[in-house]
Amino acid sequence: MLRIQPEQISEIVETVRSHASARQPLAIEGSGSKSGQGRPVEAEALLSLRALSGIRVYQPDELVLTAWSGTSMREIWDALAEKRQHLAFEPAASALYGSGNEAGTIGGVLASNLSGPRRPSAGAARDHFLGFSAINGLGEEFKAGGKVVKNVTGYDLPKLLAGSMGTLAIMLEVTVKVLPAPEKQRTVIVPARNTATGHRCLLTQLQEAFEIDGAAFLPAAVAARSSVDLVRAPGSALAALRVTGSPVSVADRCAALCTAIGMPSEELHTARSQALWTEIGEVASLLPQDVGALWRLSVPPASGARIATELGEGDAWLMDWGGGRLWIVRRTASPDDAALMRKAVAAVGGHATLMRGPESLRQAIDAFPMEAPPALLQRTKAAFDPHGILNPRRMYRDW
Repeated sequence: MLRIQPEQISEIVETVRSHASARQPLAIEGSGSKSGQGRPVEAEALLSLRALSGIRVYQPDELVLTAWSGTSMREIWDALAEKRQHLAFEPAASALYGSGNEAGTIGGVLASNLSGPRRPSAGAARDHFLGFSAINGLGEEFKAGGKVVKNVTGYDLPKLLAGSMGTLAIMLEVTVKVLPAPEKQRTVIVPARNTATGHRCLLTQLQEAFEIDGAAFLPAAVAARSSVDLVRAPGSALAALRVTGSPVSVADRCAALCTAIGMPSEELHTARSQALWTEIGEVASLLPQDVGALWRLSVPPASGARIATELGEGDAWLMDWGGGRLWIVRRTASPDDAALMRKAVAAVGGHATLMRGPESLRQAIDAFPMEAPPALLQRTKAAFDPHGILNPRRMYRDW
C-alpha cells in the first residue's frame, strides 16, 4: 500500500481532492495503533497524519486543550499531568492491537470514541469533544463546535464524527474538555463465589451514595493474570469498586463502603488501584491473546451476569461498567458465531462490536453494530464523503 504522509494541511487537501476526482479510496490513520479495529480498509493508498502533531493551545484555567489530531496520547497525558488534570472519559493505550508502547493519537481516540471504566459517571469521549477542523471527502476544509466549554450552537458535529472511524472526514485540529484529576483513589476488592454474587455486589453498591466511578468484575483466571499482587492473592473471582476524590472523602467513603458490603474485603491504595484500572481499561493484559475473536458487548447493567454466563467461555471475559460492558473472547471466529453473539445481546436490548479478530472474519461481517437505520447512515456518509473514498467499508460491508 502506498503511504502518504503530508506535513501541511494543503498537502492533505490536494491528496483528498485528487483521490476524490479519480474515485480512488484512501485509508486514513494516525499512528496506526488501531489498525486491527473494524473491517480491513479496501484502499491502495494510506494517508498518515503522524506529521500533524503537537498541542496547539492548552488553557488549564479554561479546562480546554486543542491539539493536532496526530498528537500522541503520551504527549497529551504528560501535559495534563503537569497541571494535575486529565481526560475524564479515561481513554486507554492501544495495547489491545499489539502496538506495544504506542499509545495512539488524540484523533484516533475520538474517531473510535474510546472510553474507559469511568464512562458511566463521566460520559463517553464524544461528550468531551468540543470542536474540530476537518477535511471532507471532496477535499473541502470545514469547522464545527468551538474552543470553549460553553459553545454549543447548531448541529453537534463533534458527536457525529466521534466513533465514525474516519469514514466521514479527516480530523485536523481537535479541541477537548479537560478536568482536574482526582487527588486520591482507592479500590475495594471483594472476593466472589461466582459471577452472580460478584455482579450483585456491584449493582447493590452502585445504588448507594458512595460516588463509585469504577465497578468491574474479574473471573478467577482473569484476576490471576493481574500484575497487582493483592488482586492475585485471593485466588478467586473479584468485584472491584473504585472511589476517587479528596483524601479525606475517599477514606471516609471507602470505610462506609466496606461496612455496607459486610464481607471480607481489601483496599487497594493509589498505585495498586491505578495499576488495576489501567489493566481493566486496556483489557489486553487480562484476557487470552491467542484465540478466536474479542467482542465488546454493551448491555443493560442488570443483564451483565446473564450474558456473561451465556456467552463467556471459561474465564476468558471480564465485566466493566457495573455489568454494562462485557469483554468476551470467543474461541470460534466465524460469521455464524458472530450472529449468535449479536442475537443473544439484541435480546436484552444491547449491541456487540467486534474489537479484534482474524482478517477473514473482519471482512465477512459488519464490525460495528447498526445503531441507526441503514438509509440514514448512508445519507450521512454521502453528505460528508459523496464518492466514498474515506476509509471505505471500515465499519460496514456496504459502505
